[in-house]
Amino acid sequence: MNDINLRSDHLGRYQARLKRLDELLARARQKQVETAEHEAELKKLAAKREELAGHLEQIEQIPAKDWQEEEIEQAGPMGLWDAVAQQLEKLVEKLEKK
Repeated sequence: MNDINLRSDHLGRYQARLKRLDELLARARQKQVETAEHEAELKKLAAKREELAGHLEQIEQIPAKDWQEEEIEQAGPMGLWDAVAQQLEKLVEKLEKK
C-alpha cells in the first residue's frame, strides 16, 4: 500500500471514530443528567473528543508527500480514540437506564 492510500485509510478511520464519538455525545446530551458525577464525566469526555478532533486536524494538515505512518500514530493513537468511545458508551448506557 502506498503512502497516499495508507494516509487516506488512517484519516478515514479517525474520521469514523470522531463521528462515533459525536453520536455518543449527542445521545448522552439528550438524556437528562441527574448527577453531578455523570455531568462531570460527560464534560471530561467532551473535552477529550475536542482534543482528539485537534489531533485529526493536525494529521489532515500533513502533506501527503511528507506523510509517514509513525507521524500519524504519534498525532492521535487509535487506542485512545477507542478508550474514549468505550467510556462514552458506558455513560450513555447509564443515562439511558434511568
